[in-house]
Amino acid sequence: MAKFEHIRHRPPTVLSEPRPLILVLSPLRSNVNLSRIVRVAGCAAIPTIYQCGPGKVDPEIARDAKETVNILRRNSVESVLEQIGRQSIPRIGLEQTTNSQCLFSFAFPRHCALVIGNERQGLTQDTLNLLDAVVEIPVYGQPFSYNVATATTMAIYEYCRQYPNG
Repeated sequence: MAKFEHIRHRPPTVLSEPRPLILVLSPLRSNVNLSRIVRVAGCAAIPTIYQCGPGKVDPEIARDAKETVNILRRNSVESVLEQIGRQSIPRIGLEQTTNSQCLFSFAFPRHCALVIGNERQGLTQDTLNLLDAVVEIPVYGQPFSYNVATATTMAIYEYCRQYPNG
């Protein structure tokens, strides 16, 4: 029988190259959701988050990620997406829409921006109009959608599964 010894806070896995995923966050209602997203970005070695709108990262929740993730505050999701589009970086929305693709079968471009909507309204139509693709996470019960921090974590996990070395 296998024996296991608990190892607390194992050093991070070294990536062969920096992870080129960018997160773009719509204005979030909850600082807890924002802080949880910052924490998962830190764990996944995502270097940059564009945080649109107000919000404050809680260091108790985000932990060390607050110091390692570059959080750039911007007023408008659309202006960030236009800037990213001029750099020819694909913009992938996480939302329930017509013509969305299932997260589990979507092939993420290695260098891309993952765009996250607000807890209540999701992504606006103006934002959807600027996206290159939309991925959706299947929901098998109620409520009809996942919490924004949970859904973001699932999408980041799938991206990292596809690109485990960075």
